[in-house]
Amino acid sequence: MSVKIHTLEVENVKRIKAVSLTPAENGLTVLGGNNGQGKTSVLDAICWALGGKRYMPTNARRDGAYADPHIRLTLSNGLIVERAGKNAALKVIDPQGRKSGQTLLDSFVSELALDLPRFLHASDKEKADTLLRILGVGDELARLEANEKRLYDQRHTIGQMADRKRKHAAELPFWQDVPETPVSAAELIAAQQDILARNGMNAKRREAVHQLEAKRIYLNEKADSLRAQLDDVLRDLADVTAEEDAARQAADGLTDEPTDVLEQQIAAIDTINAKVRDNLAKAQAEQDAADLSGQYDELTEQIEAVRAERRALLDGADLPLPGLTVEDGRLLYDGKAWDCMSGAEQLQVGTAIVRRLDPGCGFILLDKLEQMDVQTLTAFGRWLEAEGLQAIATRVSTGDECSVIIEDGRIVTGERDAGVSKTKISAGANGDAFPRYVPGWQNKEGN
Repeated sequence: MSVKIHTLEVENVKRIKAVSLTPAENGLTVLGGNNGQGKTSVLDAICWALGGKRYMPTNARRDGAYADPHIRLTLSNGLIVERAGKNAALKVIDPQGRKSGQTLLDSFVSELALDLPRFLHASDKEKADTLLRILGVGDELARLEANEKRLYDQRHTIGQMADRKRKHAAELPFWQDVPETPVSAAELIAAQQDILARNGMNAKRREAVHQLEAKRIYLNEKADSLRAQLDDVLRDLADVTAEEDAARQAADGLTDEPTDVLEQQIAAIDTINAKVRDNLAKAQAEQDAADLSGQYDELTEQIEAVRAERRALLDGADLPLPGLTVEDGRLLYDGKAWDCMSGAEQLQVGTAIVRRLDPGCGFILLDKLEQMDVQTLTAFGRWLEAEGLQAIATRVSTGDECSVIIEDGRIVTGERDAGVSKTKISAGANGDAFPRYVPGWQNKEGN
């Protein structure tokens, strides 16, 4: 059973002269009044009584008071907590009448219940870590988020590489009507050499014709001068003539092959090969971009799987408040980050988390609830009742939403000149929104 505040009596603390009240066991008890009347001093007194010296006000005794501060709380577990005297010594008595001390109070009083702003003003990461600590899934969620970040960074890098490849491919030139592979200069030169060799043979044959012709002339001259050797010369002449005819016939049918096309190709080989390389580079860049896009899509699927696993982890957790979750190390409520929540939503989220963080502490102190309109305040009170949580809060107001009104360090009762009732009706058995003020010893003289 969580511990709550049953009764509260405060004298001569800060602005308080004498205040006594019995907060509602569940729901919201609103301390109303104008500024500077002592509302916050009541909360400070509770913090000091239960939280110890670290919550002691710098100037604890009320200005003008002759008596020392005195605080007395009775708790739902039967403990009686008192601070009184010049040194405000602590006295804690348990139901059996045995004395105890601050260590016993610290065992069930939540520090955040006394100091909710500490949670409200924490960083996004600290709020998220607090929720994950409650759920017991912080380590697993951190592993999933680290895995998601790793995959996301890897995908981002690959996406950048793919974009660069696509841009590079788009900037590269592409040439039509060129070979798919670079042209070999050696092959063209070898083909040229073959043609030159054949043309050289043709030249040799033409030269043979000229030589035979000259020999024929020589032999004719020799025949004229050497009639004695006419028979031999005539035979030689006949032979040479026959050979000349055969050689001429062969030479007359010869056609030289042109080399100008190959010479042009050899001269243009660097240009052609540069274009071929451009085309190959463009095709490779496009293929690289396509491969990287495929990897990007695969990583996207892996990231979505990790996110689904993370959502399943949080969906299966017992959340302090429906709609709470953690994404990217931030606390979200109904999809909204902390700085996008209304002040009322921040209070409700903070209250729910603090309650779950320390279930043994059944109360929470809330200062300055002016940020809630009356409708939101009523709904908040009903939510507290449903949660079985006691909240004592302050509000700069004298309206009917206040449980009690504090003026000049006291709870006022009866009718004021303005006609506003000092006895505020609230939630309880009658189903109203807020707890009923229970008169006590507030009329005792505080000096």
